[in-house]
Amino acid sequence: MTRANFPLNRREFLIGLGTSTLAGLAASQVAAQSRIAMRAQASGIALRNGSPEAAVWSLGAPELRFRRGETATFDLGNDLPAAVVLNWRGLDGVPAVEPLTARRPLAPGAQESVAIPLRRAGTLLCDMSLLAGDRPSRPHAVVVQEGEAVAVERDEALLIEEWRVRPDGTAIAPGVDPKETMVSYTLNGKPSLDVSARSNERLRLRFINGSPRTVIALKLESVAVTVMAIDSQPAEPFLARNGTLLLAPGSRVDAFVDVTAPPGSNLKILLHEGREARTIGFVIVSRDPPARAAPLPPPPPLPSNGLPAQLDLKNALRVDLPLGGPSAEWVAPSSFAPTAPPVFRAKAGRIVVLALTNRNPIPTVFHLHGHHFRLLDRLDDGWKPFWLDTLAIEPGQTQRIAFAAEYAGRWLLESVAADWAAPRLVRWYAVE
Repeated sequence: MTRANFPLNRREFLIGLGTSTLAGLAASQVAAQSRIAMRAQASGIALRNGSPEAAVWSLGAPELRFRRGETATFDLGNDLPAAVVLNWRGLDGVPAVEPLTARRPLAPGAQESVAIPLRRAGTLLCDMSLLAGDRPSRPHAVVVQEGEAVAVERDEALLIEEWRVRPDGTAIAPGVDPKETMVSYTLNGKPSLDVSARSNERLRLRFINGSPRTVIALKLESVAVTVMAIDSQPAEPFLARNGTLLLAPGSRVDAFVDVTAPPGSNLKILLHEGREARTIGFVIVSRDPPARAAPLPPPPPLPSNGLPAQLDLKNALRVDLPLGGPSAEWVAPSSFAPTAPPVFRAKAGRIVVLALTNRNPIPTVFHLHGHHFRLLDRLDDGWKPFWLDTLAIEPGQTQRIAFAAEYAGRWLLESVAADWAAPRLVRWYAVE
């Protein structure tokens, strides 16, 4: 992969983790389907141009694009030699699909159906990596479009995946020591991807960090990048500094990209993972006449998904939750027991504040199931103007998050250090 100039040093990269947790190519004209057939199956992916395909596990499924308000039924068959369970990011308040607490792993050769009401618009992610296998697995982008019209020329999802490849071309699963492997990235399943555009067009690009462990920064050269949504929820629109987005593993960010470069320009899409930058694609500006005489004005916010505007923290349930360090409560998903005591129990409707302390010597990624949260300011006197479901926390740092426990159910909490060999760990909480 080509190295590129990316003015982001490691200190700047790490500083961004505590304050910005941002993150497949889908055609907007494809009609949504109400019933989807999915197969957990063995497949292959070319990780370098001209190289043989590496063996991976994937969800054989059509493009997953729907509209808010639909109910999608997924018929899943397991053709793999190991049990699988689907893990949905960005899907709030559907306890029947919660992995491990409500949905047991699907055995080899078995099939199941599950109906999911898609009450909120957003960019979601579905994967089967929660239960570690002997092969790396590919996630699947899921787009739920707003019912209202959104003024963009194109709406595409861009899924970034990370691979660790041995000299013989085989890819290893996360949780395995990556010694003697090389790092490779793909964009929508390709070593490099071109996104076409016309000058003065506005694109909606849904960036998804499909890496299982690595926090990445993405930079788009010579375009205006406005962040519109983070982790499936609309945000107050803001310009990305220097056109750069930070994405924790599993994070998603919807950006409006205004292409102002002249016709014939080739604009790099750069990826930085804390050590070096590489080019993973290009925005190719057509030589056709511009789409309009001048760029569009700043966009209005996306339609609301109905999350509360305010959280009353005065009577919140407050819970300290260490991440990393010696703890018998955090367990591997394969060892999870629904009979284990929850981290906390909350009455439906109560505000919950979690103090997340990273005791690992490297950044650690926290993911909350079932609800979205606000990242609180240091003095608990306010919060960032966006909602999250995933947060990367620096070593030794404590971050406080708050959410309204709206949905009754048994919900997972996930924690994983930002290291390929680190195990994914889980606990759970109850809303009653």
